[in-house]
Amino acid sequence: GANGCEYMTGGVAVILGEVGDNFAAGMSGGMAFVFDAGDRFARRVNPDSVVWQRFASRHWEETCRALIEAHVQQTGSRWAAGLLEDWERQRERFWQVCPKEMLSRLAHPLDDGARALEAAE
Repeated sequence: GANGCEYMTGGVAVILGEVGDNFAAGMSGGMAFVFDAGDRFARRVNPDSVVWQRFASRHWEETCRALIEAHVQQTGSRWAAGLLEDWERQRERFWQVCPKEMLSRLAHPLDDGARALEAAE
């Protein structure tokens, strides 16, 4: 349905299916990872309070993958197991969604390149 992760204030969500319109409206905390098989996510996310990007950080990619692995262990989901088996190709279909107000407070930046630039300065 519509308004997924609306007013989310913390935690981490991994969505392996379609999202409805107005995703992340009012999201002020936490992190979301969305699998976008149909390449429709950018038209459904609410840009007012979040940024979204493909994986650019090994830490955040591993966080998402670990959560999917836990989901497979707990549920036996063949869909999720298939994503893990073909991770190198399927990882490119994930979006990472982060509230704008959290960007300066993240323990790990969204982009590993940002950390390399900080270290060089």
